[in-house]
Amino acid sequence: MSGHNKWSSIKHKKGKADAERGRIFSRLVKEISVAAREGGGDPDTNPRLRVAIDSAKSQNMPNDNIERAIKRGTGELEGVTYDEITYEAYGPGGVAILIEVLTDSRNRSAAEVRHILSKGGGSLGSRNSVAYLFAREGQLTVDGAAFTEEQVMEAGLEAGLSDVYEDEGLLVLSSAPEDLYGVKDALEAAGIKVDSAEVVKAPSNTVCLSGHEAEQTIRLLNALEENEDVQAVYSNFEQVD
Repeated sequence: MSGHNKWSSIKHKKGKADAERGRIFSRLVKEISVAAREGGGDPDTNPRLRVAIDSAKSQNMPNDNIERAIKRGTGELEGVTYDEITYEAYGPGGVAILIEVLTDSRNRSAAEVRHILSKGGGSLGSRNSVAYLFAREGQLTVDGAAFTEEQVMEAGLEAGLSDVYEDEGLLVLSSAPEDLYGVKDALEAAGIKVDSAEVVKAPSNTVCLSGHEAEQTIRLLNALEENEDVQAVYSNFEQVD
């Protein structure tokens, strides 16, 4: 497969912290609303909405919240209209960063992203300056303490599972985007609990950093993640000793 996106698994673990719950719910509500607006309110015919709903349920979002978000997206309830923007950027050491934003104010988001990058040792790139380094990929996570790489590979291989690796207690699984739910269903049929399933942007290569540059990059990625308009941050950064 392409280079492993270590930052993505960091994001998953970070997302489970209770202190993050309010911000996570806000992001999920935005994503559900936009997915419903773009592809309709039926998750069976709208893969993006199905991913968003599954993500919300994995974070224990109440069903009422999910239903209201869908209805705002389809226009059954009044709600804010969000624009989707992807910023391309460089971090310390030439790390490539994709920043996906859902915002009701393009000017505010652009100013805030520029400020975070500048403060953190990064800079905005031009259009297509780093996007070509990333490709859409299905990604699932499984508790590595409960299941082995061999178990998940055996269960998901025929459904399209292409790779598995362990990262600090998590098993991170990859597939083609269109095979994501086939793999998820196959794993669950084999009794393997899937903690998350989503389509991510995986890098084709990684930039290895250590010491001060690695610490600076982690601070920058964290700062971007903490911005209320930012939905997802992808990077080809990998920390080495």
